[in-house]
Amino acid sequence: MAKCKKTRKRFDDINVIPFIDIMLVLLVMVLTTATFVNQGIIPIELPSAKTASKEDLKKEVTVYVNAKGELFIEKEKVDLKTLEIRLSALSKEQTVVLRSDKESKFQDFVSVMDILKRLNHEQLYIVTKEN
Repeated sequence: MAKCKKTRKRFDDINVIPFIDIMLVLLVMVLTTATFVNQGIIPIELPSAKTASKEDLKKEVTVYVNAKGELFIEKEKVDLKTLEIRLSALSKEQTVVLRSDKESKFQDFVSVMDILKRLNHEQLYIVTKEN
């Protein structure tokens, strides 16, 4: 009978090149598919909605209501009267984007909506985040 002799190879060196290649491919995939959300300058926490969708908005005016109830048009802090004056100067076809913090009072949201209704603005988007 012939005896089978098994030999074992010892791995003193591990080849890490394939591991590095895989990690670089994964890194490239993550970086190319990652989305960076631009919430704007004023820090607000958007409320959630199941039917939220991103729209391609062009030449819009953004109105912010933060958690303290402060109003901003673009980056400028305003009161209700100034907001109405600024919005009345806009064309009715101008898109208005409303970003209201979920912690803000509902009355602040209603006040802005009331101004927009009085001015007959129909191009309005209310920004939410998807669940």
